[in-house]
Amino acid sequence: MGILSKIFGRNTDEQQKTGGMEDFMTLIRVYFQAVMAADLGITNLAALPDLRVFKQTLHVPTQNNKLGVGEKSRCKKMLKEIYGMSDDFTKEIDQSIRRRCKKPQDVQTYMIQFSAFSQDLMMLTGNLMKFKLRLPGFFKKALYTMTEKTINDIFNKNDYSDASVLKSIVAIRQYNQKLGFSQRWVTDFVYHVVMLAKKEKQPAQQETK
Repeated sequence: MGILSKIFGRNTDEQQKTGGMEDFMTLIRVYFQAVMAADLGITNLAALPDLRVFKQTLHVPTQNNKLGVGEKSRCKKMLKEIYGMSDDFTKEIDQSIRRRCKKPQDVQTYMIQFSAFSQDLMMLTGNLMKFKLRLPGFFKKALYTMTEKTINDIFNKNDYSDASVLKSIVAIRQYNQKLGFSQRWVTDFVYHVVMLAKKEKQPAQQETK
């Protein structure tokens, strides 16, 4: 079971390795909340549930009497060491939150928007890439290039014949206008989720053989 899945109380019978997709998404949420706490001066951990569990379970000390600073540093280090996420990736999160969260009341709105954005994005990406996702995981470069093209189409292509696809694209573009992520950031995010999902499917596929 992933270490973060375990400490967040997500116990399952299926054994998962540390660094799975669920752990990745958990760390992303923790990082968001750490940035918000540090930038907005939030001191109430009850308002930041993922950060609260992360801080208390891993015993992350508060730095300079300011919530979020030490937690952000620890979370950033884990994203880099476990998933290879670059400083540019976390820097874009910092910039997005600072531009759009000016007061504590903005936190919930931002988190809801990102949740809807990421869900719609992953569903549409899976629909558009389809058979391409069946490529073995060791074709990393090819999968990244395919993901990059798909994200570019989502942000720039308008001649889709499927009305449901076009509706999803409009929603994703609107969410991202509010969040302000670059296509490069979105590509890296989707690519890592796709690769982690492929890794998690491998044991199940082997059992059916």
